[in-house]
Amino acid sequence: MNDTWNQLVAVLPPIFVCLAVIVVMAAIAYKRSHASAAGITMVGLNLALVSLLAVLTVTPIQVTPLFVIDDYAVFFWAVILVAALATCTYAGAYFKGLDDNREEFYLLVASSVLGAMALVASRHFASLFMGLELLSVPLYGMIAYTYRERQSLEAGFKYMVLSGAASSFLLFGMALLYAASGHLDYEGLAAAAQLGGAGHAWVLMGLGMILVALTFKLSLVPFHVWTPDVYEGAPAPVSTFLATVSKTAVFALLMRFFFLSPVAQDGWLLTLLGVIAFLSMFAGNLLALRQTNIKRLLGYSSIAHIGYLLTAIVAGIPLSIEATGVYLATYVGTTLGAFGVVSLVSSPFAGRDAAHMDHYRGLYWKRPVLAVSMAIMMLSLAGIPLTMGFIGKFYILSVAVAAGLWWLVAGIIIGSGIGLFYYLRVMALLFMERPTDAREPSAAGFGQTAGTVVIWLLAAVTIIVGIYPTWLIDIVGASSIAGIG
Repeated sequence: MNDTWNQLVAVLPPIFVCLAVIVVMAAIAYKRSHASAAGITMVGLNLALVSLLAVLTVTPIQVTPLFVIDDYAVFFWAVILVAALATCTYAGAYFKGLDDNREEFYLLVASSVLGAMALVASRHFASLFMGLELLSVPLYGMIAYTYRERQSLEAGFKYMVLSGAASSFLLFGMALLYAASGHLDYEGLAAAAQLGGAGHAWVLMGLGMILVALTFKLSLVPFHVWTPDVYEGAPAPVSTFLATVSKTAVFALLMRFFFLSPVAQDGWLLTLLGVIAFLSMFAGNLLALRQTNIKRLLGYSSIAHIGYLLTAIVAGIPLSIEATGVYLATYVGTTLGAFGVVSLVSSPFAGRDAAHMDHYRGLYWKRPVLAVSMAIMMLSLAGIPLTMGFIGKFYILSVAVAAGLWWLVAGIIIGSGIGLFYYLRVMALLFMERPTDAREPSAAGFGQTAGTVVIWLLAAVTIIVGIYPTWLIDIVGASSIAGIG
């Protein structure tokens, strides 16, 4: 009975998210209200966030053979829930003027968050597949939510078709690993690691197919082509969700798999991941240089950042787990702030998003809080000292140096140097003279005020962590993967 109670406590956060989905659905059936749907969803997400304190009292614990709730899962659940709350806050302002049904958007967000949480706690390929699909399928609808806009509908179709193809690779890879080892749990694949000859070749092929699916979700080279088009076509709050919640969940899963499964510790496979990381750093930064659309720029930027982060997996040392937690926390916080500014400048909904660089020229003279916050986020993404982006990049460099991966160290340094140019270009635009025909951002309404407060808080945290990072490092340092220590 005590074990059952502890397991129930461990899954309280997903239970609260499930309840939010059910209550929003019932509320929509009773009476449509954008404010009610947004409010119920945010209450459910906040309850899930607070309940993480109770979860910490029972971790680590196995909840069925499919899931393990440990401090690692709790930390990334917190990151995911914070990002989802910020997304819902931005959506409240963004969809205020949408002449269509708005309430279903929050059902999709909560359902996708549930998939992300399942993915982070997964220790079995069955739960991996269920979590990944529950994360991805609602995204099809979210990306195409403003379907009257051709770009949004086109982005939704692109993501759906390519994501379906990636899922096929995932299933085929899982089938090959099961055929070789007879197991679908990560630790059980140890038997496959002992195979030689043709058996080992099938294992590597299976792992390669799984990596195709996961690198697609992370938009790593060479599976990155969809990223700028989808980021540009999706509504700004959805681009925020894609860049933060989706990538955090998939990368946290990838890290757990590589550290728990002996079959993944293959020199050839790790070298391949290193090459993917190196190419992603350069492709993301070089392609971002010529962008005049800030959503596409941030999309390419995210490719480079996940490339930096992949270095932690290639290194495969104990510090990699801590470095991943610090880097993802700093990346998510900074990206939430940058996309938040895009969401508020584009609000209330008035057709195509304000994503062209000219929309941000001289923003300081109309919305100084947004402009200064955006400048701080650009500095953090560039890894400038006294911002939390610098702390994350320092950790990744430390891991690469400790593992002797000097070619990846060179890639991180050169890629960061290239990125500095386009980040500072965006920052400079914010303080230039405002064009007379510029689209003027709205400053009225509760949604705008709430969104501005969230962005201001993110900017403050960016500076605080950059100056005093010890508290974040202590939190991440305590978030170990069960079975590793």
